[in-house]
Amino acid sequence: MSGTGQQARHAPSAADIEALARDAMERLPDGFRIHLSGVLLIVEDFAEEAILDEMGIEDPFDLTGLYSGRPVGQSAATGDMPATIHLYRRPLLDEWVDTGVSLEALVTHVLIHEVGHHFGLSDADMHALEDEVREVERG
Repeated sequence: MSGTGQQARHAPSAADIEALARDAMERLPDGFRIHLSGVLLIVEDFAEEAILDEMGIEDPFDLTGLYSGRPVGQSAATGDMPATIHLYRRPLLDEWVDTGVSLEALVTHVLIHEVGHHFGLSDADMHALEDEVREVERG
């Protein structure tokens, strides 16, 4: 956009989303954070077609995040893949634009939901954890 007087704007990258997610992980209470050291964090544009098919999701924009792996406390089995939190960049960006919620708040919300699956939490427990993280943000 050279010469228009406007600064070029680019959609946040996978690295930008990952940085927001890692910041959110750092704000989690210690009791949760210590159990996440072996959990991988992967940011991709979309979920793989096989995952969407397995979950019965037709529109790839409907899935913003996914936890894969065994919950904490469940014994690992031979051949298990490492526990992984997947965040999907394009659906996150669409939801960010559609809702007007800050990207940081949205990434934090999705990350906490996926962390909740790692711990086998209920939706109510996940909301309480998200509230606690927000309190840390406010300082």
